[in-house]
Amino acid sequence: MHRFGISVYPEHSTPDRDEEYIRLAAKYGFRRIFTCLLSVEEPPEIIKEKFSKMIHMAKELGFIVGVDTNPEVFAYLGAAPADLGVFAEMGVDIIRLDGHFSDREDIALTHNPYEIAIEFNASSNIGLELMIERGADVHNMEVCHNFYPQKYTGLGWNKFMEFTDRYKALGLPVSAFVSSNKKDTYGPWPVSEGLATCEMHRGLPIDLQARHLLATAKIDDILIGNAYASEEELHMLSGLDTGRITLRMDEEKDIPSQEKEVIFGYSHFDRADASEHILRSSVARGNYRNISIPQRKSCRQQAVPGDVVIVNDCLSHYRGELQIIRKELPHQEYWNYVGKVKENERIILQLLKPEYLFGFIKD
Repeated sequence: MHRFGISVYPEHSTPDRDEEYIRLAAKYGFRRIFTCLLSVEEPPEIIKEKFSKMIHMAKELGFIVGVDTNPEVFAYLGAAPADLGVFAEMGVDIIRLDGHFSDREDIALTHNPYEIAIEFNASSNIGLELMIERGADVHNMEVCHNFYPQKYTGLGWNKFMEFTDRYKALGLPVSAFVSSNKKDTYGPWPVSEGLATCEMHRGLPIDLQARHLLATAKIDDILIGNAYASEEELHMLSGLDTGRITLRMDEEKDIPSQEKEVIFGYSHFDRADASEHILRSSVARGNYRNISIPQRKSCRQQAVPGDVVIVNDCLSHYRGELQIIRKELPHQEYWNYVGKVKENERIILQLLKPEYLFGFIKD
């Protein structure tokens, strides 16, 4: 099950403003909150009081709350790997370790009596395999990627997937951050350039960032790194179809109704006997054995990657098959051109594997 989350930074806001945002996120079905103790400089007792009030209010609304920490934060608050009482009193559900202790102490953390989940930094090389072999409680372990406030410093996609694959192979839940594009958002540090995990996501529409992560089939929870996201962005994420990969396309004008039904009326998937040249979704063919899809004349000479076509009456055995072009090809008379995958959405198209369910978003 995928959960969506928000981030709040009480040291940069007010209790009333944070509560308003948390209640708004709850309205849209968000269930996780990330907050950071790394940047807080107030006295320990003030930190405990302020964060406790926010956390308990959020939990009454059904949220799971995680705090970002490191060994210095532990020492400042009077906590230790063998004593998480401070965090338990605050109501913390997840302790994220931005920096970790020794392997033996990290293992001890996973066995804490409060059943606080321990979340390790997925954007780093940590020997979690060896820790598990040495007795770490895998059922109380998670991993969460970093976010990156500065432009051009976020993870490259290949490195992101390398880390993700490594920890997912251990059976651990993996979380990552997307970024609000609302003006004047912020995080724990005085930088306002977005807070995504992957550099390629910085500045993209927030739903596209999330859909790209979901398309990997490797990311469990998705958190908005910066505060405060707009209500429109919260609404967009709340409406995502997490049961299949989804794409937006630029639709051709005046498409007949039966062709629109082929595009939007089915959950598609590429055939197991996949072609390198075209992605073929045959799911609609059975319903079009006796229904005509007349050829629509086209002046198009070439089909280019991202083009979406539907097989017409000229090839009646395959009539109704939806195809997405992968490589530049001569346009065929049996193709009715219905549109193209939006250019920035093709990052998702690259992740579509044979038999993965996908669909088109109807704007």
